[in-house]
Amino acid sequence: MSHFRMLFGAVLVTVALGAWSGWSAAAAPKLPDPAVDDAPSKGSATLVVAGGCFWGIEDVFQHVKGVTNAVSGYSGGSARNAEYELVSTGTTGHAESVKITYDASKVTLGTLLKVFFSVAHDPTQLNRQGPDTGPQYRSAIFFSSERQQRVMKSYIDQLNEAKAFSRPIVTQVVPLTAFYEAEAEHQDFAVRHPTHRYIVINDAPKVADLQREFPQLYR
Repeated sequence: MSHFRMLFGAVLVTVALGAWSGWSAAAAPKLPDPAVDDAPSKGSATLVVAGGCFWGIEDVFQHVKGVTNAVSGYSGGSARNAEYELVSTGTTGHAESVKITYDASKVTLGTLLKVFFSVAHDPTQLNRQGPDTGPQYRSAIFFSSERQQRVMKSYIDQLNEAKAFSRPIVTQVVPLTAFYEAEAEHQDFAVRHPTHRYIVINDAPKVADLQREFPQLYR
């Protein structure tokens, strides 16, 4: 949906915040801790995830203790088409993604995945997330090492076995070939535009979920 979010912010919204039937505070699942995880270690690490509009994913992880940076961008396609207008067509192979840099001594990969699956997005929605539709909004986690791949696949298997969701998890686990930073206008969007209607309705509730479900992680 090209320009959907920009147009959405300009029109009159007549529904209450809780009326949207997507990922909401009441629907946030209680997920188990990952059975397979990294041990705390010195130094920084990175994780690239995709799960709908990158504005909300970025905003959630910017509120997680131990995360030192979260950047919006594109993954899955090539450099020649890594720009918003093209990605919005859904034909580039890119997904709106967020590159998370974190202090591995303060937060683990498994903990970040738990946040991603429980409050940052709905991993059972195929090629869409809430009001946004198309493969550019798909659920995906990108691994850059065999270790990351093992933790990611193990956690999805664990969630499936626990029947943590009423519908199948559709999250792709795929190798990270590249991450292309999005345009400046998309960076820190929720911080710079907290009253934007899209943010208020779709993304602010995710941050509220994080604060309620992960008080020890919230900052």
